[in-house]
Amino acid sequence: MDSSFYYGFCVAAITFFTLFGTILFMFYGKIKSHQENKTVGASSSTLSLTATPSSLSRTRKHHVFPSFHGADVRKTFLTHILKEFKGKGIDPFIDNDIERSKSIGPELIEAIRGSKIVIVLLSRNYASSSWCLNELVEIMKCREEFGKTVMTIFYEVDPTDVKKQTGDFGKVFKRTCKDKTKDEIKTWKKVLEDVATIAGEHSRNWDNEAAMTEKIATDVSNMLNSSSPSRDFDGLIGMGAHMKEMESLLSLGYDDVRMIGIWGPSGIGKTTIARVLYSQFSENFELSVFMENIKESTYTRPVCSDEYSAKMQLQKIFMSQIINHKDMELPHLGIVQDRLSDKKVLIVLDGINQSMQLDAIAKETRWFGHGSRIIITTQDQKLLKAHGINHIYKVEFPSAYEAYQMFCVYAFGQIFPKDGFEELSWEVTKLLGNLPLGLRVMGSHFRGMSRHEWKW
Repeated sequence: MDSSFYYGFCVAAITFFTLFGTILFMFYGKIKSHQENKTVGASSSTLSLTATPSSLSRTRKHHVFPSFHGADVRKTFLTHILKEFKGKGIDPFIDNDIERSKSIGPELIEAIRGSKIVIVLLSRNYASSSWCLNELVEIMKCREEFGKTVMTIFYEVDPTDVKKQTGDFGKVFKRTCKDKTKDEIKTWKKVLEDVATIAGEHSRNWDNEAAMTEKIATDVSNMLNSSSPSRDFDGLIGMGAHMKEMESLLSLGYDDVRMIGIWGPSGIGKTTIARVLYSQFSENFELSVFMENIKESTYTRPVCSDEYSAKMQLQKIFMSQIINHKDMELPHLGIVQDRLSDKKVLIVLDGINQSMQLDAIAKETRWFGHGSRIIITTQDQKLLKAHGINHIYKVEFPSAYEAYQMFCVYAFGQIFPKDGFEELSWEVTKLLGNLPLGLRVMGSHFRGMSRHEWKW
């Protein structure tokens, strides 16, 4: 090894030891092991980064598709709501340039299916247009077949009149039905009944139209945010192998309540695996919570304190988070079972290091409803065994090449090094012993440095 590089690496390691304490102590131990010619075994299971992005769904042309009767709202309410959309970066589809005929064409169908949210703006004369009614048929078809999100706004019209085709709305609808086939009328009636049952905003409940449009735009913005697929973990190679193993242990298709342990040394990626699982599957549960780094948080009290009080504190915080109830009062330790025994929940307990922590939150599977899953990350396999947890995933070190890719991503922003840095990158990776956390910290440290700075 180049002596100047070795000296420079040691200086960097010492600097980070001062800054990061315990973390760098672990790195330094790996470096010493390397100096003593310790061979690090490769593993098929890894946590690293890949250049292959996850497949994305077809790019959507518009955020929102509004269905409306132009004569009623185009110059009034629609103008106001579109202004609010623009201010929040929401892109609506407007069909001004589409030639209207008796049936809606492929361009409009594509716009409906391509939008994330459809807003049906039901006004007094909405049913006067066979175009609007046929558009509504396609909208409700997308809602039923593809799970399309449909919002309703009742503008100067009663939802009951829409549902039953009564009042002024009904009179308009009957005129539109003249000379139409029985099947066509039956279809229109069905979609009007269905859309009227979708909860929405009623203009008659608002004194201030500006406030109403602002709230609707805010609701749409929040819905767009929540429906946006997470890309937080795109690029993690080896994660596919982790997920395959974890999905087998989770067995989400079964109705039992299951506790699963993720076990391995500090810095190997247990928390990241748990986060990916939580990101992918939390929506499949009635309630979910990710309690991070429990061992180093204020969730627990020192060992010398009263254990009952510590359990009460931990359970109180847990219940406050999972049911979103701040300042929750906790009279006793039976609350978890009382409140969650009929709920399908996903719970991630990250960094468990005391049996008391598990006893306080998830002592028994019967505390939770059918299909619930409790994921525990820990460095202590004995703790999992003592709690009767047999579904345990051991996180192995990444292979040498995958560790090399990880380091390069943090040092160069790509899975391979810049020209002239190949040997140096391999040396650092070997010194760090393939520990993912060490690779990230040291890769970030070297990022942007010249070869001379690396060596020095």
